[in-house]
Amino acid sequence: MKLDILAIGVHPDDVELGCSGTIINEIKNGKKVGVIDLTQGELGTRGDVTRRYAEAARAGEIMGITVRENLKMRDGFFINDEAHQLLLIRAIRKYQPEIILSNALDDRHPDHGRAGKLIADASFLAGLVKIETRDNDGLPQDRWRPKYILHYIQDRLHEPDLIVDISAVFEQRMMAIEAYTTQFYNPEMEAEGPRTYISTPDFRESVVARARMLGKRIGVRYGEGFTTQKSIGIKTLDALIQNET
Repeated sequence: MKLDILAIGVHPDDVELGCSGTIINEIKNGKKVGVIDLTQGELGTRGDVTRRYAEAARAGEIMGITVRENLKMRDGFFINDEAHQLLLIRAIRKYQPEIILSNALDDRHPDHGRAGKLIADASFLAGLVKIETRDNDGLPQDRWRPKYILHYIQDRLHEPDLIVDISAVFEQRMMAIEAYTTQFYNPEMEAEGPRTYISTPDFRESVVARARMLGKRIGVRYGEGFTTQKSIGIKTLDALIQNET
């Protein structure tokens, strides 16, 4: 199943928080987008795995993605080793994305940075012909390396290399985030468990404020930021032109 863009998050809800506006934008532009969650988020304080799957499915419907898959790595305890790299290499070769949207390379949650490095390493290794993998039917997979890996900005604010205008889809983006009713602020879920860093009203406000701040930097209402280890090129300066707001 060839995808234009593959968004990868170590926990269900990482993709929604980090790059769902960009995903929705690209789908509206005719791109085929899929999501891979590396873990089931089983260490989350609130909710459980079964409900996280239901929430992830609902968020996927809101975004309009083509496919969502969970690699079932161990939440909190996965490592960037050969076994985990091969698991991700198989997925990258399966979907053959042109662009991968990935966890940040450094963040408050140690899983985020570790996943960002794992995704970057596996994306490179997936392009090596001497690394042999097979699909679920036992057939050999072709090598594949995405053209770009863009790391979405998560809790820690990193200087973005790229900011995407998500103003037109911001409300839809917030709906995708709020599909995780056990994780984020929801007055009806206060009995779900102890209040956490991400389940407070303040956290939701910070998500909106971050988007406003990034949008302001490019002269729009809302934005999502990305970092990249590879320089971004354009064919003409017309790509820099944006409408006045």
